[in-house]
Amino acid sequence: MSLTAVVLLVALVLLAAYAVSLYNGLVRLKHGVSKAWANIDVLLRQRHEELPKLVETCKQYMRYEQATLEKVIAARSAVASAREQHDLGALGKAESGLRAGLGQLFALAENYPELKANDGFRHLQQRISGLESGIADRRELYNEAVNLNNVRIEQFPDVLLARLFGFQPAELLVFSEAEKADLDLKSLFD
Repeated sequence: MSLTAVVLLVALVLLAAYAVSLYNGLVRLKHGVSKAWANIDVLLRQRHEELPKLVETCKQYMRYEQATLEKVIAARSAVASAREQHDLGALGKAESGLRAGLGQLFALAENYPELKANDGFRHLQQRISGLESGIADRRELYNEAVNLNNVRIEQFPDVLLARLFGFQPAELLVFSEAEKADLDLKSLFD
């Protein structure tokens, strides 16, 4: 073998190794997005399971607040539907409606001292508030994973492999400023 053939062979092996490394990095990022979404989905499911318990507890005391309870139930259904369809745009709107309904529900609870004193209600309120914080944290991680994926599949030379193997950009989970603001339960009770 001539020296030129050896150099060419070494260059091809190095190029192939580099391409494999780029491909594996893209796969890792794609699965990072899926993992981040799964983490959000777990919390959305947990909250979805807790909300009927909260509504039932409230129904026992809030006989005249049916519209508020129905608003929370409808928003819960909209979040579940958007989550199942992986429709991030609809999920943002549904989340906003659910947070508003929960805020209104927690504010109305102030008018019902027996409800506020109920251990089950307090536990559910704390649990749902904790889940809300977790969902907000996981949204940040998801969007970071999406951003890393999207930047990487557009950078050269990654873009060549991304196009060749059909890597697609992921959609950010975007909310308006009002939707991103933490739900300040304390102010609702003042």
